[in-house]
Amino acid sequence: MMKFVVLAVLVVGVYGCGLPTFPPIVKRVVGGEDVRPHSWPWQISLQYTSSGKWYHTCGGTLISSQWVLTAAHCISNSRTYRVELGKHNLKEVEDGSVAIPAAKIIVHEKWSSLFIRNDIALVKLETPAPIGDTIMPACLPEAGFILAHNAPCYVTGWGRMKTGGPIADMLQQALLPVVDYATCTKPDWWGSQVKDTMVCAGGDGIVSGCNGDSGGPLNCQNTAGAWEVHGIVSFGSGLSCNYPKKPTVFTQVSSYMDWISKAMASN
Repeated sequence: MMKFVVLAVLVVGVYGCGLPTFPPIVKRVVGGEDVRPHSWPWQISLQYTSSGKWYHTCGGTLISSQWVLTAAHCISNSRTYRVELGKHNLKEVEDGSVAIPAAKIIVHEKWSSLFIRNDIALVKLETPAPIGDTIMPACLPEAGFILAHNAPCYVTGWGRMKTGGPIADMLQQALLPVVDYATCTKPDWWGSQVKDTMVCAGGDGIVSGCNGDSGGPLNCQNTAGAWEVHGIVSFGSGLSCNYPKKPTVFTQVSSYMDWISKAMASN
């Protein structure tokens, strides 16, 4: 129990977690849409440098002033990374945004790119993020928590608006109802590719994680009204962004609470 108390202290600061100053405007309708600026203040842009310029490569979630949660498949040992926080439009210079170099990156030791297993990584920021109205950590779920079928969660990111379409400039959000494990593992869904350390959401053939971004969060509101990051965008259908019965698959954060806690405490 103590390790989770320690983690809670790390995550919760003056502003708390998961309670945006500018609450998101959430709609129970399908389809991606521009978000209310800074309404998902834990959303970050993971960027790499090439030829003196920085490029967005993945999303991620601020979970404390100095730690970001993202996907293992977003990380390459040959690249140098930074994290940009407080962003809405990636193409514009915005007041309150800040870019912080990555001091250390911890990829799950059992990450498998072949079978897409343990797709989770932590990024430690070189300096603590300035927590405030536009930069704030998300809450983390209770260890072992399982989302209910059809729970209304939201994926956020700067991903493609549609199959083969352009990357979004402005942060997008999309409602992705949760698909329970029993359904997602049916043969005509994802079958045995999905494990109990993953969570599926979407799969209606209309909207999917294509509206989000690899490494980004699946945001779900708890009973107290705070937003928790329950998933990390991991994989989807290679046929289409919005392919029926092929929901976006996320790394299930509640399955990795012990790993997250130990990695943060020892680094």
